[in-house]
Amino acid sequence: MNISVIIPVYNAEKYINKAVASVLQFQEVTEVLLIDDGSKDKSLEICSSLSQNHPEIKVLTHSNNQNRGVSASRNLGIENATQEFITFLDADDYWLPNRFDAEREIFKDPKIDGVFGALSTEFISEQGKAEYLNKFGNHGLTTVNFAAEGKEIFHNLVAEPNTFGSSFSLIALTIRKTAISNPTLRLSPQLSIGEDKEFIIRLAYNKHLKTGIIDTPVANRTAHDSNSITKIPNYSGNAFNHQAMLYKSLYLWANNEKNFPLQTKKLFKLKYLSARIASKTGIKKYMLFAGYTLINPILLKTRYRYFALKHNKHL
Repeated sequence: MNISVIIPVYNAEKYINKAVASVLQFQEVTEVLLIDDGSKDKSLEICSSLSQNHPEIKVLTHSNNQNRGVSASRNLGIENATQEFITFLDADDYWLPNRFDAEREIFKDPKIDGVFGALSTEFISEQGKAEYLNKFGNHGLTTVNFAAEGKEIFHNLVAEPNTFGSSFSLIALTIRKTAISNPTLRLSPQLSIGEDKEFIIRLAYNKHLKTGIIDTPVANRTAHDSNSITKIPNYSGNAFNHQAMLYKSLYLWANNEKNFPLQTKKLFKLKYLSARIASKTGIKKYMLFAGYTLINPILLKTRYRYFALKHNKHL
C-alpha cells in the first residue's frame, strides 16, 4: 500500500507535530499533504519546517492564504493526492500503531473501495473533557456495532431505528484514490458541521466499503478547549440549524440519484424539515410548522412532529 495522508491545519501549532509523527511511523505513508487553512498562529511555519525535514511532506494553502474551512481543505488534498490510497487525519488528532492492520489484508480484495475502523478520545484539558461529555454523554469508542460491507453499510447508516450506529470517522477511513476520482464525491464546503457524516453517507451509497477493526481504536481524537463541535450545545437552535443543513444536502443529493430508495429520500426530507422547524423559537417555529405540514402533511403522522416542536435552547 502507498498512502497519501490529508491533514487540514488551522491554528494547530500545539498538536501538528504529534499528528505528523503518528503518520510517519508507517512505511505505507509515502505522501503527507498538510493543508494550512489560513492559520493565525505558527502552524504554517511549523508545517514548512516539517516539509524541509521530511521529503514526503508537502504543504498546500488556499489562494491568498484564505481560510476556506475544513471541507475545502480536504478537497484540496484529494485533488493533489498522488498515491494509490487516500486517508485523512485532523491536525489535533493522531493514529495508533494498529491503524492499517486490517487494511493490509482487506485491500487484497480488489472490489473493496474503502475500509474504516474505530477511534477513541483522549482528554487533554478538563474543559475539553467536560464539553465533550456534555455533548456526547460518554467517552467510549466511536464505532459501529457490527461488521458489514457494501450497500448494507449505507442502509445500516440511514436505517430507522438504527442498530448499526452512525459513528465512523474520516480519520479512521482509508479509501482507494480511484474510488473518489469522480469530482462529485467531495466534501460539501457549505457544511461546517456534519460535513464528514454527509460525505460518508454518500460514499457508502456509491462505493463498496467494509468495516475493519471496530472493537479497538485505530486512531485517537483529542478533546481540548477549542473543539468546534463541542461548542454547539445539544438541542440548541444552532445545533438544529446545522442538522437541517446536513439533511437538506442529503435530500438534494438523493433527488439527483437514479433509483434512489424512496423511503430513505423521504426520511432525509423529514429530518430536514423537522430540524429546520426546531431551529426556530416562538411564533416563528409554529408558523413554519404550519406551513410545512400544509405542504407535507406526513409531518403530522410521524414522530418528527414531536421532534420539530420540542423545546430547544436557542443560541
